[in-house]
Amino acid sequence: MAATQEKATHPDPPSCDVVGAKGAVQEWVPVADERRAAAPLVEAVGKLIAPAEDVRDPPAKPSSKAIPIVMRAQTSHPLDPLSAAEILVAVATVRAAGATPEVRDGMRFIEVVLLEPEKNVVALADAYFFPPFQPSLLPRTKGGPVILEVHAATRGGHHRGKVISSEVVLVVQPSMDAMEYAECEAAVKSHPPFIEAMRKRGVEDMDLVMVDAWCVGYYSDADGPNRRLAKPLIFCRTESDCPMENGYARPVEGIHVLVDIRNNVIIEFEDRKLVPLPPADPLRNYTPGETRGGIDRSDVKPLQILQPEGPSFRVNGYFVQWQKWNFRIGFTPREGLVIHSVAYVDGSRGRRPIAHRLSFVEMVVPYGDPNEPHYRKNAFDAGEDGLGRNAHSLKKGCDCLGYIKYFDAHFTNYTGGVETIENCVCLHEEDHGILWKHQDWRTGLAEARRSRRLSASFICTVANYEYGFFWHFYQDGKIEAEVKLTGILSLGALGPGESRKYGTTIAPGLYAPVHQHFFVARMDMAVDCKPNEAFNQVVEVNVKVEETGLHNIHNNAFYAEEKLLRSELQAMRDCNPSSARHWIVRNTRTVNRTGLPAGYKLMPGPNCLPLAGPEAKFLRRAAFLKHNLWVTSYKHDEMYPGGEFPNQNPRINEGLATWVKKNRCLEETNIVLWYVFGVTHIPRLEDWPVMPVERIGFMLMPHGFFNCSPSVDVPPSPSVAEEEESVAPKLVPSVPLAKL
Repeated sequence: MAATQEKATHPDPPSCDVVGAKGAVQEWVPVADERRAAAPLVEAVGKLIAPAEDVRDPPAKPSSKAIPIVMRAQTSHPLDPLSAAEILVAVATVRAAGATPEVRDGMRFIEVVLLEPEKNVVALADAYFFPPFQPSLLPRTKGGPVILEVHAATRGGHHRGKVISSEVVLVVQPSMDAMEYAECEAAVKSHPPFIEAMRKRGVEDMDLVMVDAWCVGYYSDADGPNRRLAKPLIFCRTESDCPMENGYARPVEGIHVLVDIRNNVIIEFEDRKLVPLPPADPLRNYTPGETRGGIDRSDVKPLQILQPEGPSFRVNGYFVQWQKWNFRIGFTPREGLVIHSVAYVDGSRGRRPIAHRLSFVEMVVPYGDPNEPHYRKNAFDAGEDGLGRNAHSLKKGCDCLGYIKYFDAHFTNYTGGVETIENCVCLHEEDHGILWKHQDWRTGLAEARRSRRLSASFICTVANYEYGFFWHFYQDGKIEAEVKLTGILSLGALGPGESRKYGTTIAPGLYAPVHQHFFVARMDMAVDCKPNEAFNQVVEVNVKVEETGLHNIHNNAFYAEEKLLRSELQAMRDCNPSSARHWIVRNTRTVNRTGLPAGYKLMPGPNCLPLAGPEAKFLRRAAFLKHNLWVTSYKHDEMYPGGEFPNQNPRINEGLATWVKKNRCLEETNIVLWYVFGVTHIPRLEDWPVMPVERIGFMLMPHGFFNCSPSVDVPPSPSVAEEEESVAPKLVPSVPLAKL
């Protein structure tokens, strides 16, 4: 059975907006009246959505020989992403459950997502390479006065097309949708007071105006989820006949606009300060030379990646095999790319699991300028917008090189139709320099191997910024998580002779505020764990300097000290480069040839913590940024560090910071790592007009997982082997050899 989860919203009674198989109904409820209004709201749902059927599996019919009948093996794995057809089934199922035509026609769908099976069930499916059941899909209905989550069966079996259950979610707002962005822009540009304000700034043509809808966050009760709000940022291009002009080069400041995007009306407007538009910057554009008034380089020769025998990886549906690695590709509207069931085939030891699920579950971009409107720029790009929903269709030869396998992504749009991003996920091999090398100085003989990695990636655009998310798999057993940041700076306008210490002046009348980018990787680990095993724990390793004395008479001694993280509250940790701090997830029941536990090490890269004060408003919703590492015991519904609905969330510390208060034991359990990593961006002139890529990430490295280097069996490069066969070996005495 497969169920779908949808979230729906309700713009005007009795209509309701739906995202997946959950639907939202009735009027908005103020936060203060939540408890009092809960009962009538739940009752009202029954009038809008038909009650869920009591769906039960049919009893198995025993055979005459007392052998139970086995259902026919399914062709899809429980973690396969939803197909376009399955999404349509989910939407139709939820719509059909509407009590009246008005309810059915008024539904709005935010997302339809796969309800992933429990971890132990997936492990069994992976172990036998076929699913023993059909997965569940969750259609969700978000964004109205209430959010109704509906579970509907959409994949196979006699339950297909039936509502399984429904639940009202009170006082929340779902993520924003592309249609809402467009409607918000149209509403602002057609608002007469706004048109007049732009005339004061010398702009008559509204086609030049760009309106980027930003979520309002939560700063006071006025931002509460009883209304669905956007506080747009405004920009203005200079040329109407140049669609590729960089419109972000002319921010419009001094205009306050607040939009009710549920009803698509302007509820607050004020032209507070007449800030002159920055003059057109001649260096603002980034298109090819002839279109930007410049000249492109002429000395760049072609660089081709050729694989005449094809790639080394194999793909069966969403199952990927590359050398000794295997895993599954997944995709969600919120997280984008998801890597499932990561394992390494280790010779006679067979398939050894490493991680159950890897993904980027949230990112937060807080700005450091206290002035209007920049202090409100604290985007939760996954929870408020959706990384997967804003993904690109990738181009061969630019975004990816070589022999490429693409995966399409399907998701619902606001009206319940299916949107498909073709070539959304890219899978390809890359040369990565030297893997290992040694030359014997006595003989002059050398052995060297080239490194190759398999990369799975996607790229998304959130307003002005681009983010590339990558998972790299290496021949020596490493897994690298990498984020590449590029795109266009979010700028502010300066008055004549004005400067701001909270940013960098980029051009006359233009400055780029300082800001930070934070990413949260959720890693559901399963190091050497077979199905139904939970034998992992986490140790922290710090390098200590030995005290001067009997054991350190030469003052050179240092050593690595391990500390077991026994509980969730004890496992709230920060990076410490001065002690080379890292963490190891190890299996308590599996040892290597030295008798020590097999493990995988989380090795941090460059990192930072929030530079905002402890009372900063955005930290109410982003308490998870206060530490670089959190460790929890696996729970199926603990997926997002800021809770499922961070948009306009009035509740303090929802999500990860609340879950760890249970202080669950971590000494031997299903371990989930939440690694928070970030970069502090002090803009440079060289970041304009488009930023060169900045990279940030971390490594998962085997630590006692193998008995020796797993890359020692990588063969020499074919070209090197051919040269050695065709040319007789010659000893060329080196200087040390001559002396010897």
